[in-house]
Amino acid sequence: MTPRVLATADDTRAFGEELARGLRAGDLVILTGGLGAGKTTLTQGLAEGLGVRGPITSPTFVIARVHPSLVEGPALVHVDAYRLGGFAELDDLDLDADIEASVTIVEWGHGLAEDLSDDRLEVVLDADPETERRTVVVTGHGDRWKDGVPC
Repeated sequence: MTPRVLATADDTRAFGEELARGLRAGDLVILTGGLGAGKTTLTQGLAEGLGVRGPITSPTFVIARVHPSLVEGPALVHVDAYRLGGFAELDDLDLDADIEASVTIVEWGHGLAEDLSDDRLEVVLDADPETERRTVVVTGHGDRWKDGVPC
């Protein structure tokens, strides 16, 4: 995908809603970006687009939250891997038990969560600290995304 500029937090949420329209149960999304890049803001948009129960906040201290669907769609599993020491700790969360029935979002998952599924989207957010403008790039991996990513 060509990099896309998101000028505001509302644009980041709207992009998440747009991305959510192409997601289904079993999808894994790995979010990468520095502190303040918009990973949780994007997840708020994904949650809105999926129609799950909120509020969506950073799960940094609880590591993972499950947000059930309000519209008979898949639940959203929201994981923050920032404090995890490696794949073994991520594996201890037993995410693979939920991955087929949910849309799983892993913040700070680059280098940790790729083994959860051969089919995944990697979303890289880069924020300009002076303007708060974000650039987003979405890359699909695996057969699920061979025809392209949802936005």
